[in-house]
Amino acid sequence: MKQIYVKILLIIFLSTILTSCKGFFKYAPAKDTPVKGEERAKKNVEEGKGVSVNRIFKRGQGGTNYEFNTSNPLWRASLEILDFIPLTSVNYSGGIIITDWYTDGQQSDALKITVRFLSNEIAADSLKIIVHERKCSVANNCVIKELNSKIKDELRISIIRKAALIESESNTKKK
Repeated sequence: MKQIYVKILLIIFLSTILTSCKGFFKYAPAKDTPVKGEERAKKNVEEGKGVSVNRIFKRGQGGTNYEFNTSNPLWRASLEILDFIPLTSVNYSGGIIITDWYTDGQQSDALKITVRFLSNEIAADSLKIIVHERKCSVANNCVIKELNSKIKDELRISIIRKAALIESESNTKKK
């Protein structure tokens, strides 16, 4: 008995979807649709239904500016400065780099660095750097806290300097 109700509901659901397809799909006469695949793809791209390589790399379309990560000096500088630490998460589109816990092997203390990109400009306020410290006792009881030390400022200065150098090198290569 239960299966009959399920089948009836399924038939009603499918018939509703199939009969109301006019809302999902636009009617296109066969004479307006190109036969060859390349022509059909070109028409779809022109109508905004597809993706073209040229549109992906054009900047300024739709108010969005996507830069490839190697063209962003701040991003490159951050990766070069932090290359001695294993990275846990690197997300260019999200604008964040998170390192793994780092220790010099001498102490039980460890550091974790998070770099957030607030803009693409090479300026001190374009980066938010967070440094966490983990202190573990002999019984493996660990305490994690955010550090407000010189490390943050030194990292920021190093990244900004490196980014400025990368940008000046790329500008001289363009000339």
